[in-house]
Amino acid sequence: MNEPLLRELVPVVIGVLVRRGAGFAAAEDAVQDALVEAVRVWPDGPPHDPKKWLITVAWRKFLDASRADTARRQRETRLDSEPAPGPSETADDTLQLYFLCAHPSLTPASAVALTLRAVGGLTTRQIAQAYLVPEPTMAQRISRAKRTVWDVRLNQPGDLATVLRVLYLVFNEGYSGDVDLAREAIRLTRRLAAMTSHEEVAGLLALMLLHHARRTARTGPGGRLVPLAEQDRTLWDTRLIAEGVDVLQAALARDRLGEFQAQAAIAALHADAPVAAETDWVQIVEWYDELVRLTGNPVARLNRAVAVGEADGARAGLAALAELDPSLPRYTAVAAYLHERDGDPATAARLYAEAAGQAQSVPERDHLTRQAARLNTR
Repeated sequence: MNEPLLRELVPVVIGVLVRRGAGFAAAEDAVQDALVEAVRVWPDGPPHDPKKWLITVAWRKFLDASRADTARRQRETRLDSEPAPGPSETADDTLQLYFLCAHPSLTPASAVALTLRAVGGLTTRQIAQAYLVPEPTMAQRISRAKRTVWDVRLNQPGDLATVLRVLYLVFNEGYSGDVDLAREAIRLTRRLAAMTSHEEVAGLLALMLLHHARRTARTGPGGRLVPLAEQDRTLWDTRLIAEGVDVLQAALARDRLGEFQAQAAIAALHADAPVAAETDWVQIVEWYDELVRLTGNPVARLNRAVAVGEADGARAGLAALAELDPSLPRYTAVAAYLHERDGDPATAARLYAEAAGQAQSVPERDHLTRQAARLNTR
């Protein structure tokens, strides 16, 4: 069973059914039913043309469902015969499905789930496992999302920025269950980049590749968090770094800077340093200035304070930090780090302990607790 091929074909087949007259939700259900059939029969003899097979079976599944629905008897008459193959069968509506699944009327969680189902070709069980929720809960979330976009036509323009945010949400979930969401997000973003020449799509792809290149070095034994400065850089994937830099440079050459390109440029500067001490913090501050100018994002301002502390000294970093809201996530941890660099271990230890109580993950909490303990034992 060629599961990667099936995932690639899912959005294509959904698009064909929608162009034939099926509603999005009905088309998506029919394609999922066809996938179940493929899992059952393909191992005994895979079809010569998998795409044509899926289209045929999915269309029949849709017609069967339409016939069973008494409220659609009038439409049944119009749809009862399959249209002759034509140019539309080779069209690819995947880009429009990206837009539909990231519709502004959907919550971020629903948009992510629908994207993974309709564009990514994952099953409800796989998505539920990846997000550590019961399968019935995820099924309800997907059903609600499909009802929300039931009447949205695929010929309506979509918001690319929303699509990119959804893909970035998927990427940041990382890995859980039997689905590697970081790799899945990269796969989907590669497909999107192949469909559009937009520089921010390339920027997001570059950002994902550069971050993913450091994945192996981010954790130690037992899932222990390893900060960037302490990572074994020989574990970084140089192939992914080179690809990410190439993609980024091509995007920057178009001279239409966006937030994902700026973030990718910062990641590239980190990747370029053979050791942490050789990091070009001055350039990183300049890129954070661009990122703040583009977005005004308080998290970007927080990260900029760290970079300023590295480039201009801890006092300068603390001054930049003082301009921000102390309720920001990780504010206390950043304050602890800068106070330690400023030669105040007592304050730093207290702040590390306080930040540990605010941590949003067990590895982060444990790391901050170790930092506080390290200073307290001096």
